[in-house]
Order: sequence, then C-alpha cells, then structure tokens
Amino acid sequence: MRILVTGGAGFIGSALIRHLIGNTDHEVLNLDKLTYAGNLESLQSVANDSRYEFVQGDIGDQPLVSALLERFQPQAIMHLAAESHVDRSIDGPAAFIQTNIVGTYALLEATRNWWNHLPAEARAAFRFHHISTDEVYGDLHGVDDLFTETTPYAPSSPYSASKAASDHLVRAWQRTYGLPVLITNCSNNYGPFHFPEKLIPLMILNALAGKPLPVYGDGQQVRDWLYVEDHARALLTVVSSGRVGETYNIGGHNEQKNIDVVRTLCELLEELAPERRPTGIGHYAELITFVKDRPGHDLRYAIDAGKIARELGWTPDETFLTGLRKTVLWYLHNLDWCKHVQDGSYQGERLGNSDFKDLIA
Repeated sequence: MRILVTGGAGFIGSALIRHLIGNTDHEVLNLDKLTYAGNLESLQSVANDSRYEFVQGDIGDQPLVSALLERFQPQAIMHLAAESHVDRSIDGPAAFIQTNIVGTYALLEATRNWWNHLPAEARAAFRFHHISTDEVYGDLHGVDDLFTETTPYAPSSPYSASKAASDHLVRAWQRTYGLPVLITNCSNNYGPFHFPEKLIPLMILNALAGKPLPVYGDGQQVRDWLYVEDHARALLTVVSSGRVGETYNIGGHNEQKNIDVVRTLCELLEELAPERRPTGIGHYAELITFVKDRPGHDLRYAIDAGKIARELGWTPDETFLTGLRKTVLWYLHNLDWCKHVQDGSYQGERLGNSDFKDLIA
C-alpha cells in the first residue's frame, strides 16, 4: 500500500513509520507540522529509504493536503496528528481545539473531495484510519470495569474532549458521506523516543539527574500501559484487515498505579544503572515527591482489547515489565536524543522554559 501518515514525527507516528518501513513493503508519506513534539531524529533510521518521504505541513491546510493526495494517491490515511498532552490542554486549550477538531475536519474534507473522484474500485479499497485515545471515555469507578468499544464518551479534559469531538466527526463522515473509516482508541503508550515530558521518560531522566520524581496526588491513578511497538503492529493490523465503520480498542493488558510505575522504574534503574545514581542518594526511590493533583484527573483507565484479538488476531507481545526494561535501556543508551529534546536543538533552536516543562502524563 501507499500510506499517508499524519503526525508521523510524533511518538506513536514515528514508531508506526519505523514499523512500516522496517517490516513491510508499503510506501509512506509522512505529513507533520513539526510542532514541539515532532522530532525527525526519531526517524533517522528510515530517512533515506526510497519508500519514505517527509513533507512538513499542517493537516488544516486543505490545498496542501489535496495536492499531496493527488500526487501520492494513497490507499490509506493513518491520522495521528494531534495535540496530545493533558497538562498543556489545561494551560492552553485553543491549540487542541484547532488541531484536533478543526484540523481533523479539514483533513476529512480534503480526503472526501479527493476520494469522491476515484474510480469505484479504488474508492472501495481506500481506508481512513483515525487513531484516538481511551481518554475519550472518561474514567472507570469499579475495579473490574473495562472500556469497550460501546462505552459512552465522558471526556474530562480539554484534550480528551477535543479527541472525542474528532472521533465523532470521523464517524459522521462515514455515516453521511460513506467515507470508509476505521477508528482505534488506545491506552497509555510508552517506549523508545517518547517525548520527555511524559511520565515514564520524565521519571527516568529526572532520576538520572537527581531531580524530584513528581507524582500527582497520592499516585493511585490506574492506567493500562501499551508498548508503542505493539501499538504500531496493531495499527497496521487494523488498517489492513479491520472492518469499515468499526472501532477497535487497543490495550496492553497492563494496568498499573502511577506510583507503582515510578517505583518499578526506580528498581530498574537500581539494577541497570546503579553507577549513575546521584551522589548523596541511597536509592532512586528517595527522589519520589508527591505534588498537588491536576484538575479533573481521571482515576482509572482500563481497556477491553478482546474485539481486536477475536476479530483480527492481535495481542500485545510485551508485558509491562519486559516493555519497561526495554524502555529504560533505550533511554540509558540514547541520552543524546533526550538532550537534544531538552535543549531544543532537535528543532534547530533552544526551547524556552515555557515550552518545555516538567509535566506528568
């Protein structure tokens, strides 16, 4: 296939592209605006491959998107471009409304106008795959409850509300215009090349630097953790074999309390990098610091990923411990990548303190 990936320089998008180029014969066009979270250094391993092309641009630029569709003639669009950090959405929701809602609308319209003029066979074969989040469902109150594909939406933050709106738009374009769409809602991703403001990389890098490990509230919030390379495999499975109009939840079957994630990271660092422990610290866990909880913080997310397993045969390869070990080792061996993000040199200029903050996922 020829696949247009939006937001392919982001964390999940870059993992998807590395998987597509490294494990398939597909051609990939990566459209990314390169906001703060877009990092082309995450794609160095595929940058010179003849099946990969990068274009810097905005999904909201309909003339650009239309021109790319006409030139590239994709058989699938995998739409990952989004503003995605909850704390940033609380501080400044406007960018989330613009990118996640208005941008998705513009992409849908450019796609629909192009798709309408395809030959019948190409129209039938085309797929628009919208990648979303489990945060659209709000939170779970029972210890045994799970999000399913039919769980009512109840978003809690500007970020999750904007993603919920984009999900509704995609479904409406399928119901109203017949655009062949697929939607996936995933749990918390982790793994290599994760932007260092997110929980797991933030804790690793703060620990190595001897900085506090800030945990919101009492740290009892539960998340289902999905290794990003497992997610990339799932996305390819859905776009290749999923049923048009269907939603598939993608989870890692790895529910963990935030405080337990941080403690496990500390134990792994004790095992894998005891010599890097800062002077005066007897154990990395001594750096754990509880901070004021953020507004509207959901208590528990957990996904029932049974549908994608039953219908498409996908299950995660990594347990939380195997994936977390791989993640810690990657960061220990790729501190230059982290440094380039933290000092802003990955964008060719230094980021100000207002742009890069010690935030928690």
